Amino acid sequence: MEDLLRPIYQERASLPNTLGVLIMEKKKPISPVTDNFDVILLIIMRDADDPWYVKHYEFENKTAAMHIVDEELLKEWIETSGYRRAVEWVINGKVIFDRNEYMEKLKHKLNDFPQETRDLKKVIEFAKLIRSYSESKDLFESNQYLDAFSRMVHSLHYLARLAIIEKGFHPEVTVWNQVRRIDAEVYKLYEELIQSGEPTDKRVQLMLLAVEHSISIRAENSAKHLLELMETKDTAWTFGELKVHPEIKLYALDLSAMIEYLTDKEILEVELHETKGPEVYQRKYKVRS
Repeated sequence: MEDLLRPIYQERASLPNTLGVLIMEKKKPISPVTDNFDVILLIIMRDADDPWYVKHYEFENKTAAMHIVDEELLKEWIETSGYRRAVEWVINGKVIFDRNEYMEKLKHKLNDFPQETRDLKKVIEFAKLIRSYSESKDLFESNQYLDAFSRMVHSLHYLARLAIIEKGFHPEVTVWNQVRRIDAEVYKLYEELIQSGEPTDKRVQLMLLAVEHSISIRAENSAKHLLELMETKDTAWTFGELKVHPEIKLYALDLSAMIEYLTDKEILEVELHETKGPEVYQRKYKVRS
């Protein structure tokens, strides 16, 4: 198969800003990892004209998808799990062109999963988990049980990815197969929600308690990226200062829910500062010492 595709990728490999090319072949009849294509070609370029360009091919009753991705976009996907398929392609794909060992170093970095990257991924998933859990709880208390159930499924997905990252692995596309091997406790929660014979409202009610416990015991460790950043200055932070900080931009949309949760759990403390309005105070936040 590689020989048939060589004319397609060789043209790209000859360009000076092409950093690497890898191939990922479908191993199962149904393959979410390759979007059910028989083969994926991933071409990584520096300063690409288009951050993400995709082309589909057919040959000898087989299908192929070529993804040309800018280096910076790929880095963003790796940091945020924004497109987990691409991360799996890099980890498990076969390198067929490598300029200056770029692909070898990238694979090594992903397999090594440095603590700094892990902490960032954890706080991103934790922030999403807090937001989703809060929405599920609010829907449950409003007697919107089916919507609460739907949000709880999302919450468990975020919890599963968080548990996988805690163990030093990158979340895969088939996350529940992965978490079953890595964290049986979290997998059991998912089974109980999906397979229980209890009425929907009872299932959600029980899961709210279980997930609240899981969030609580993970809070400080999962929020480490944010807490360490906040400790870089002695004075308290306004929410606005945090929201626009470049290191927080990847989870800024879920920052408010996380700040409220950490404050409620007394991991953060609030300072009240006077404003021009009588008896109106601005809230600032700092890590509780």
